[in-house]
Amino acid sequence: MVYDWFNRGSVPPETPADPPVDSEAKPDQSSAPQPTAPEPSVTKPAEVQASESQSSESEDDSLEWARQAYARLKAQKAEAVEAAKTVQADSTSEQNVVVPPVMEPPAASAPAAVVPPVVAPPQAAPAPALSFLEQAAAQRDQRQQELEQPAEPDPVPVVPSAAQAAPKIDEDEPSLGDFDDAFTWSAEVLAAQGRSAEQVTLEEIDWLGRLRQGMEKTRQGFVTGLLENLGDDPLTPEVLDDLESLLLRADAGVQATDQVLDALRQRMNEQVVDPSEGIRFLKEQLRDLLDEPIKASAVEVLAPQRDRLNVWLLVGVNGVGKTTTLGKLANLAVRSGYSALIAAADTFRAAAVQQVQVWGDRSDVPVVANPSANADPAAVVFDAIGAARSKGTDLVLVDTAGRLQTKHNLMEELEKIRRVVDRLAPDAHVESLLVLDASQGQNGLKQAMAFARAAGLTGVVITKLDGTARGGVALAVASEAKLPIRFIGAGEGIRDLRPFNSFEFVEALLASR
Repeated sequence: MVYDWFNRGSVPPETPADPPVDSEAKPDQSSAPQPTAPEPSVTKPAEVQASESQSSESEDDSLEWARQAYARLKAQKAEAVEAAKTVQADSTSEQNVVVPPVMEPPAASAPAAVVPPVVAPPQAAPAPALSFLEQAAAQRDQRQQELEQPAEPDPVPVVPSAAQAAPKIDEDEPSLGDFDDAFTWSAEVLAAQGRSAEQVTLEEIDWLGRLRQGMEKTRQGFVTGLLENLGDDPLTPEVLDDLESLLLRADAGVQATDQVLDALRQRMNEQVVDPSEGIRFLKEQLRDLLDEPIKASAVEVLAPQRDRLNVWLLVGVNGVGKTTTLGKLANLAVRSGYSALIAAADTFRAAAVQQVQVWGDRSDVPVVANPSANADPAAVVFDAIGAARSKGTDLVLVDTAGRLQTKHNLMEELEKIRRVVDRLAPDAHVESLLVLDASQGQNGLKQAMAFARAAGLTGVVITKLDGTARGGVALAVASEAKLPIRFIGAGEGIRDLRPFNSFEFVEALLASR
């Protein structure tokens, strides 16, 4: 089953079924809203749910909604396992069909042949004993002949056809765990975005669990201090001062911190703000701050365009994870139903081409590379675009060498690659994505602003969120560099990179459990 991660947010949650499927889908749609418990939590926005979270009825409703989603996913998983067993049993039965042997008529008896007696040849006279030097020379000649002879290939084990037909098991496939706190939190986040229990998918539940776990280090210092300062009393200026320190410590940046605090102070001047209302308002401000450059770009989710060549250049300094991010993007594109091709244009770093080829093999994506040392990166991109156009590939991912924004010759190399792309594929959709290491904090922000001036960036990919407490750098990138965040990575696995969603990011950042 192909799950398009790029376009999951563009589909309305209450979209009616297509006309051909209407007759079959109507009974399910009519039976879905019958339970009165999950309906309020699905249709209400996140703000209303947060304001009513203190009542026991809303808690019971959200828990019941999560139980329904879990039961549905569990039934789907059981059906998939049963279908796999049926296919395996059918293939095994086909292999075990016994073909009856063909009976041949008995041959006519023939007279026994007379075997002539074998006469042993006369024994040769024993050879004279060799001297010690002659024996050593003979052994040396024998070893020399053995070395000169080509080695015999190892026998290839015969694999049964049933084993050959067995599907490849993907260890990274999402699995349905227990009905625990992680599942209920993920279900509540999806419900707050307007999803129904029938629209919840295992891929989304799995990713939200990974994102929540990856943001643990940032959340520990931020949320713990925030809850301790809030308490049960209304917000005070002292609490805002503590909140300012927490935001700056998370590397949210001065501009983002001032913007959030100014909005909170204005709200406090208008009315008394209790802790729950303060957290809800804080989430709203953070989401607006992250969404501002995305709305300015007029592209909500960056996705390859169908029936058109897409070229994505990945740039950045050394050691931020460009090649790893490229491999994860290739896997994400393939899983979402797009065809992809990788251009190994990092011809400077040792073993960079081999690393790209390993990532390509993991996702079954072809790689265009030049094995010679210090090859021209623009020539590799030239060959990759030619191959992509001949095969009708949707997406070309270009891996570039790490470079500092102050190295003018390396920045000119990026411009040369861009000129090659514009000349060979003038109608292609080109994106220049900066890969940032979240653990670098404000240094990453300076890189973003410098690369934006020199390389014409169109977006940012933030990686290694799971290894740092500076996850607030995403706020600084959005507010100061004015660059839209397109993807985030929250782990080392091949599935730990997904399109950026500000609502899910803020919920994972401020999760209280």
